Amino acid sequence: MDRHEKRQLRDYIGEYLDISGTRLTDDEATFLGNFLDEYDKTYRGRTVGPRTSGGVGWSSDGKYTYRETFTDTFTDDIGIRQDYEYEDDDGQRRRSTKVIKDARGILNWFRERR
Repeated sequence: MDRHEKRQLRDYIGEYLDISGTRLTDDEATFLGNFLDEYDKTYRGRTVGPRTSGGVGWSSDGKYTYRETFTDTFTDDIGIRQDYEYEDDDGQRRRSTKVIKDARGILNWFRERR
């Protein structure tokens, strides 16, 4: 890919995702371009998960069990919303949400799930 093609592709990606300070290889730029082209048809509204994991932990009160749930959803605007829930047998609960709207975050999300 020559400089002009890469610059055009980078500008296209930058219309939808934050690319400030992000260096992209030719393969990464091509992947993101394809991701953007296919977003409406393949990704929008799709949910990945929930993925549940759990285990046993120790605290000053003794042994406890916990469960974590991860759910990823492709949002209406281009991005990925990550919902996290934690619950243990003592009744402790936490929830958090994170939205990935940057090029490197999207690339990392796909890399972690290969």
